[in-house]
Amino acid sequence: QVQLVESGGGLVQAGGSLRLSCAASGRTFSSYAMGWFRQAPGKEREFVAAIKWSGGRTSYADFAKGRFTISRDNAKNTVYLQMNSLKPDDTAVYYCAVDSRGYVVFSANSANYDSWGQGTQVTVSA
Repeated sequence: QVQLVESGGGLVQAGGSLRLSCAASGRTFSSYAMGWFRQAPGKEREFVAAIKWSGGRTSYADFAKGRFTISRDNAKNTVYLQMNSLKPDDTAVYYCAVDSRGYVVFSANSANYDSWGQGTQVTVSA
């Protein structure tokens, strides 16, 4: 089991930036993928981005392309989500999660992620 702790959320004005961090502890393997999801009030949880521990391949939701960047620091067992040009629609609780299946193809389905952090609130004001 992998334990995840997110941090870095907060209140920011539209057009601003935030960097979220997700620190992982416990058993991790290079075949794992780390994902970021978000959930706004009254909406379903949606995929934001994912990255492979090994090799650093990435995948993004369409709304995140060009604005968000996912990265990882293997030495620190930490995954980051750099969010730029934030919009009020980006307001949500952001979660990091682990896909331990080891598949080559990334999954945007939250059901395929088996460890979750507690979430960090991101609020973007107009």
